[in-house]
Amino acid sequence: MDLLFNNETRKLMLTRPSKRNYNELRKIILDTKVSPYAEGSCLARFGNTHVMCTASVETRLPPWLRNSGKGWVTAEYGMLPRSTHSRMDREVSKGKASGRTHEIQRLIGRSLRSIIDLKKLGELQIKIDCDVIQADGGTRTASITGAWVALYDAINFLLKSGKITENPIFDQVGAISCGIWNEKEILDLDYEEDSTAETDGNFVLTASKGIVEIQTTAEQKPYNKLQFLKLLDLADIGTNQIFNIQKKALGLN
Repeated sequence: MDLLFNNETRKLMLTRPSKRNYNELRKIILDTKVSPYAEGSCLARFGNTHVMCTASVETRLPPWLRNSGKGWVTAEYGMLPRSTHSRMDREVSKGKASGRTHEIQRLIGRSLRSIIDLKKLGELQIKIDCDVIQADGGTRTASITGAWVALYDAINFLLKSGKITENPIFDQVGAISCGIWNEKEILDLDYEEDSTAETDGNFVLTASKGIVEIQTTAEQKPYNKLQFLKLLDLADIGTNQIFNIQKKALGLN
């Protein structure tokens, strides 16, 4: 796809709230070992969206996996009450998690299980907790990106402690939002853009060019195939940069 910098994109830079180019990520910082107690941890910052991701190793497995020789990776997701512009009640005070929360934590779990050999993990379970400290759009994509780093950090702990002998992670996974805003395809939407986008989507991709999941929704008029392919191209651009940031955070470069 033609993603050349031209007069149209210069004009868009002046109109995006963040003054970013259409194919430009927010500043992404992935800090590791930010929790002294978790086996793996990462504070993922996508601009003003901040998510604490921790990975906890347990010997308890779901009943259907006991004595199977396989492990499990699962995830939970939540938002702190004042992670948004106005306070929200904790879901525990309502007695149950929302449908949105269930959807996101299942997405995180599926994304991580797509890049790990559960047999090599052995009969261990790794639980990923993604807690949104501050939300400015893209909390689920920041969660997936940071969760992979936290998971890798926990796997390093297991390898060093001798609890496993092989690294079961065989690929990287990352996620980014793309959308159509002001009739232009753009990368990494913040809240102001996301809340007014004509189309918004989340792309979960692997470093080996695999697709784990794509969620795209037309909020106004339907989008066409060409527009979708432009969004996918932008997601490739964004996740390629994210994979490098993940490796740098873990000292893998």
